[in-house]
Amino acid sequence: MTTPAEAAFVEPRYGDRSLGDVLPAVGRALGLGVPGPTGLELPPASAYVVLLVDGLGAQLLERHAHAAPYLASLLAGDHGQEPMTAGVPSTTATSLTSLGTALTPGTHGLVGFTARVPGSGELLNHLFWDRDVDPLEWQPHPTAFSTLRAAGASVTVVNQRAFDGTGLTVAAHRGATFVGADKVGERIAAAVHAARERPSLTYLYDADLDWTGHRWGVASSQWLMQLSMIDAEAEQLREALPSDVRLVVVADHGMVDSPAGSRVDVDDHAELSDGVSLLGGEARFRHLYCRRGAQDDVVAAWSAVLGERADVLSREDAVRRGWFGAVDAAVLPRLGDVVVACRGDLAVVSTTHFPYEHSLVGLHGSLTPAEMLIPVLVD
Repeated sequence: MTTPAEAAFVEPRYGDRSLGDVLPAVGRALGLGVPGPTGLELPPASAYVVLLVDGLGAQLLERHAHAAPYLASLLAGDHGQEPMTAGVPSTTATSLTSLGTALTPGTHGLVGFTARVPGSGELLNHLFWDRDVDPLEWQPHPTAFSTLRAAGASVTVVNQRAFDGTGLTVAAHRGATFVGADKVGERIAAAVHAARERPSLTYLYDADLDWTGHRWGVASSQWLMQLSMIDAEAEQLREALPSDVRLVVVADHGMVDSPAGSRVDVDDHAELSDGVSLLGGEARFRHLYCRRGAQDDVVAAWSAVLGERADVLSREDAVRRGWFGAVDAAVLPRLGDVVVACRGDLAVVSTTHFPYEHSLVGLHGSLTPAEMLIPVLVD
């Protein structure tokens, strides 16, 4: 049974304590005078290393602190911080771009795992960038990495070699020197080398915990073991860095397990397809692109089927709630005419359109505390 606390949604804290506020806060801590309001304050230092652990929600870390003693120790350390929020939807492509640009999803435009390419009947997968879409046109704003570099910092991104030059990397992380590193030892060595520069920001990304959660679920022994490995990696990184370099560990979102009995397959409910020309987003946060004039009927039909298990909103209502922050005119048609945000452990799947989602145990994308609250750990 879902408790009231678990059912409640967490609204994004854009411009205060969201993932997009991390790099501006780092810039100020480096003494670069980077502007922008934020409730996130970091201690002064001449060099910062930011490690983003994909899928490490704040509630998950608190619940399994015994498996991550180093990271858990930072929760109550000298620079202990209350959790931040991801943006909406709470998904990797959106979050990595919010971090890298310091912009809201409604401004940077990567508004989900998949989103409609305006003027077409096609979806762009923001992780795999599977359409002929120029990332410089899709996300035209300067990144926070380029802003920090222009302000005089040495800026480095350490990531898997396969991500060099991809659409997501160009959209979210351009402006930094890219260093390819596939193994933990390579990543740590690259970060230590980059952090010798002053002032400097070095960003590292680790995807393994998220992959394990998707495959096995966050209640699995596999996920717990992977968390312990991440903890050891973070501690080893801290020990390898000079003492005057600050390490910040953050995440892009949390995760919930969605059992088979908590899933609604769109293909089993004909009324859910009426008026919908394209199904986008992901299982925990759907974008529904409607035929002309069908928006109200789609809201009514989906609300009737899902009831209190999801918030079914028109695009206009979701924008008014501030879910995506400020929304650029070019980004507006990428949002669903109707959006569906799941509560509890509900997932909205489609055997026909997204068959791979059936193999996933852990999911994310919605606004529950387990998905939205992310740690900010400073050492």
